[in-house]
Amino acid sequence: MKKEISVHKLVYISLTLTVCMIAGRIIYTGNLYGTYLIWNLFLAWLPFMFSLLLLKREQKLFVRYVLFTVWLLFFPNAPYIITDLFHLRHRSPVPYWYDLLMLFWASWNGLLLGILSLMNVERYLNIHFRSRTVNTVVNVCLVLCAFGVYAGRYLRWNSWYVVSDPKSIAKDLASIVFNPWDNLRTWGVTFFFSLLMITIYKTMKGLKQYGSNL
Repeated sequence: MKKEISVHKLVYISLTLTVCMIAGRIIYTGNLYGTYLIWNLFLAWLPFMFSLLLLKREQKLFVRYVLFTVWLLFFPNAPYIITDLFHLRHRSPVPYWYDLLMLFWASWNGLLLGILSLMNVERYLNIHFRSRTVNTVVNVCLVLCAFGVYAGRYLRWNSWYVVSDPKSIAKDLASIVFNPWDNLRTWGVTFFFSLLMITIYKTMKGLKQYGSNL
C-alpha cells in the first residue's frame, strides 16, 4: 500500500509541475495559450478517479457497472493529450524547447494517468474473472481507447456525446464500418495507436514486475 501511495503522490507532483509550467508561460507572455492543457489534464484525471472508486469494496454491483462504463467513456481522454503535440510550433517570445517540454510533460501525465487507471481496472477484473478473460477485456479496452483518441482528434467527439448526441456517433460509426476504404485513416490511426498503447501498457507492467525483483 505504501508503494501505491508514493506513486499517487508522484503523479500529483508531476501534474502540479506541469500546471506551473503552463502558469509560468501565461505570466511571461500575457496570453492564455496552454490553458487548454489544464482542461485536458482534468479530463485525463477523471478515468483515474473512476478507477479508484471502482476498487472500493462497498460499492454495489450496479454502481460498479456504471463506474466501469463511465471509466471506459473517459479513458481515451488520458492518452488523447499525446495528440496535443500537433500544436507544437515556435511561438515567440517563448523558446521552442519550453513549449516542447510543456506539451511532452502534459502528454506524459495523461498517458500515466491512463495506464494507472487501466491497472486499477485490471486489478478489479482479476477479482471476478479468469486471467484469460481479463487479458481480452484489457486489450479490447486499449483498442477502443485508440479509436476514442482518433474520434476525439479527427471527428471532434467528446465523452459527453454518448448522451448528448448519440445519433451523430451512430452515423459516424456506420460510415466507418460499412465504408472501410473511405476511412483508411480511421483504421490506420486506430491500428497503430492500439499497438502503441498495448506495447506501452505491457512494458509498464513488465517494469513494475522488474522493479519488484530488484
